[in-house]
Amino acid sequence: MTYEAAPQGAAAAPPPFVPKSWPMTLGYICAAVVIALTQGLAQGFVSTNLPQIAGDLGVSVTQASWLMVAFLIPRASLPLLLIKLRTQYGLRRFAEIAILAYLVVALAAMAISDLRSAFVMQFLAGMVAAPLSTLAFLYMLEPLSQAWKLRLGLPMVLALISAGPLLSRVISPALMGDHGWDGLHLMTLGMAAISLGLVYALPLASPPRMKVIAALDLISWLLIAIGFGGLTVAFVTGATYWWTQADWLGWVMAASIAALSVAVMIELNRKAPLLDIRWLASPAMVHLTLTLLLFRLILSEQSAGAPRMFQLLGVTQGQLVPIFALLTLATVLGGLALIPFMKPERVPLLHVIALSLIAVGAWMDSHATADTRPAQMMLSQSLIAFAGSFFMAPAMMRGLMAAFAKGPNYILSFVIVFLSTQSLGGAMGSGLFTTFINYREAMHFQLLRESLTATDPLTTQQIAIRAATLASQIADPAMRKAQAVAIIAQDATSQAYVMAYNDAYLLTSLAAAAALIMLLLHIFRDGLASLLTRRASTETEITP
Repeated sequence: MTYEAAPQGAAAAPPPFVPKSWPMTLGYICAAVVIALTQGLAQGFVSTNLPQIAGDLGVSVTQASWLMVAFLIPRASLPLLLIKLRTQYGLRRFAEIAILAYLVVALAAMAISDLRSAFVMQFLAGMVAAPLSTLAFLYMLEPLSQAWKLRLGLPMVLALISAGPLLSRVISPALMGDHGWDGLHLMTLGMAAISLGLVYALPLASPPRMKVIAALDLISWLLIAIGFGGLTVAFVTGATYWWTQADWLGWVMAASIAALSVAVMIELNRKAPLLDIRWLASPAMVHLTLTLLLFRLILSEQSAGAPRMFQLLGVTQGQLVPIFALLTLATVLGGLALIPFMKPERVPLLHVIALSLIAVGAWMDSHATADTRPAQMMLSQSLIAFAGSFFMAPAMMRGLMAAFAKGPNYILSFVIVFLSTQSLGGAMGSGLFTTFINYREAMHFQLLRESLTATDPLTTQQIAIRAATLASQIADPAMRKAQAVAIIAQDATSQAYVMAYNDAYLLTSLAAAAALIMLLLHIFRDGLASLLTRRASTETEITP
């Protein structure tokens, strides 16, 4: 197959839409579901089971957290290059090679024996998982007509991609209980094999290949990869090593910002840039970028909040299965609920609903106690999960329509906005959320410790009660008293963490409420401007 001549940076025109039979349409949709869940499960398996994985590898949880860093680094920037690779080398070949590479890495992961080999395999897993989100999009959109691509395909594939990490928490306990980390590898390998068969059985329609990659594209992408990778490292590990105690964190962030600055300078001085920085800096795109980033930060409450709080309260992974099964269902329902209402003019209203649900759900969570269990947070967390799907698809639709209006060359620029706000926003949100929790926990624990003095009658009474309950187990009175004091101190630590999480939930609720108020003011301003314009136009028409 020969290349077609094309201007540098141009995108190939999509092939004309050819309706498919219902069995073929369902086949492509099922392929999208399997590929989306394959990608989501691969990421969720590691983040969900870090303590158990650390035990299997014989390392600390802090050391094992670098596995998440290894997986996320290529995910942050590689899709940017993959967009041009599939345009230049063909969509069908891209799909086949991408899924085959994923299968090979999933098979090689069975040979992991220590932290070093696990780190290498997770980095490779992040690389080969990067194309899967794109493939899920393409398979979902392939059998749909233009009218249904954004209305049905977009919300469903985004919901499925979001549901993958949640679903991993549902099935992980059974897999880890039977086979340890090997069970996760076997599941990943099986999903990859099924995806491979679907990709070869259901080929994607491929537009003509075009030469779109230039040498400066690779240089710019390398600088962006360094910048995004460094920021990912800093935000994922910052709360663990603590920002002001690890000098290398500052150097990593400085190097990342420097690399991104050089990439921006290169792109501003190119005739055919990889990214149109001037368009990205326009008010409309800055507003969209901040909206997506803020929303991703707010949603960190669900990934870095409730699961970790329950873990600190002694809730096991198996006890979390029902709530995460419900959250997976709520996420999918959020995508389904959009289908009847997905129109550009309704985007602000859909965002109002989503932000309202998040504000209410986070406010409900802010009343947790040390006795709170998953059953008490099912409703609030379901509201947030539903809102996540309900917000993301309309926001992406607005960005895609703005890119299409400017021309196909701007699609790549929008994609980097979406990827950076989701990948970096997710890492940033988790890091900042954990940092806030640690800071507030230390403050609350200090206050509780000051109140738990030996001269305080209530403290003395609690020590006596706890010591009495230990009388049948410990004969020595001094040891009973020491053990009672230790139990009270442990309870104070748990209480301090719960109070810190309540502060974080409340902050999330206030952030969502503030965003909601700003959105309502924006809608009011646009409506008032439209009313004044129509009135002025009417007066002009009736004036002789």
